[in-house]
Amino acid sequence: MKILIIGSGGREHAIAWKLSQNKKIKHIYVTPGNAGIDLLEKGESIKIKDTDEILKFALEEKIDLTLVGSEELLVAGIVDKFKEKNLKIFGPDKKAAMLEGSKVYSKKFMNKYGVKTAEYEVFTDSIKALEYLEKIEFPVVVKASGLAAGKGVIIAQNKEEAKTAVREIMIDKKFSHAGDEVVIEEFLEGYEASILSFTDSRVILPMLAAKDHKKIYENETGLNTGGMGVISPNPYVTEEVLEEFQKKILEPTLDGIKKEEMDFEGVIFFGIMITKKGVYLLEYNMRMGDPETQAILPLLKSDLLDIIESCFEKELYNQKLVWEEKYSCCIVASSSGYPEKYKTGIEVTFDENINLVFFAGIEKLENRFLTAGGRVLNVIGTGESLELAREKAYENIMKIHFDGMYYRKDIGKI
Repeated sequence: MKILIIGSGGREHAIAWKLSQNKKIKHIYVTPGNAGIDLLEKGESIKIKDTDEILKFALEEKIDLTLVGSEELLVAGIVDKFKEKNLKIFGPDKKAAMLEGSKVYSKKFMNKYGVKTAEYEVFTDSIKALEYLEKIEFPVVVKASGLAAGKGVIIAQNKEEAKTAVREIMIDKKFSHAGDEVVIEEFLEGYEASILSFTDSRVILPMLAAKDHKKIYENETGLNTGGMGVISPNPYVTEEVLEEFQKKILEPTLDGIKKEEMDFEGVIFFGIMITKKGVYLLEYNMRMGDPETQAILPLLKSDLLDIIESCFEKELYNQKLVWEEKYSCCIVASSSGYPEKYKTGIEVTFDENINLVFFAGIEKLENRFLTAGGRVLNVIGTGESLELAREKAYENIMKIHFDGMYYRKDIGKI
């Protein structure tokens, strides 16, 4: 069996690593991939980015299954193109991908189907958005409606911060066309959780909950990033929280998917907030999270390919996910300057072979590993307790070196 994974980050390396454990799979191509993929016995990076070229490759190589990591390609409709050619592809079609691709569309979907979420207003005119800020209470959340690589959400503590956010998004076009529409939303105070879930559009099957660390600096300060670390399971996601999530968020979401006639096989990532007033949905992502995937998959005892195939057979209801009775901690090492300007081409060295390191922004040139992105690699530690998992991860990251290497020291401190 031949697999194609589309993406270049630690998420794609982790998915390839997990799938490679299935004996039916003979070869895993990842495009554009990274240097870590080629370290896998069954892995091979190929440098194709254009959707039509990827489609051509899948047809010529007779790829049995394609998985998409990139949200941009999902929103652009890559799944629809593959399905037109009768190719099996794991991910939402263009219609379902809009639940991530447009925050305006997703908020309207939530309201239509009774999904518990924060109050909000939508603006296409910056003047009206700025006028609205004159008559509301703070803090508020200002969101670019479109895709912004996880960086288009700003928590504004006061009116001036909110006005700056609106100007940067709508007038300065900091996130390009992603900021053509803005959502200004009620601020919810509490604990965030990421619940990634498999779906065949008939049932939704949640994975272990995770806790992301979004900000660049310790104590959740500084700029938003794509994610600086994750722990799983999330200690704030209790049985009571899961029960409320199921009733107030998961079930009405599934009802909406059925009534909107979204028919796909893939992953829905629920970003939730656990507050004193209950559990709220912040947003949908319609694919595996990064770096959540890197922390969650090492704890999954069930076979990933079996789960995916049951989605295509519309028999996900027969699956029961089996997990290691352990904790996982993922630390992201980034280039100095990330998430703004940073240098690439800096050599990365390892004191010894380390289990569970997923490469992200790393390329290989003449037997040397060089940085090639903002988030460079992910180090994962697992253990019988969260503290042991943290210790293992931080112990291992000390064995990796590159100039300007930065990572947070508080991942998993709760």
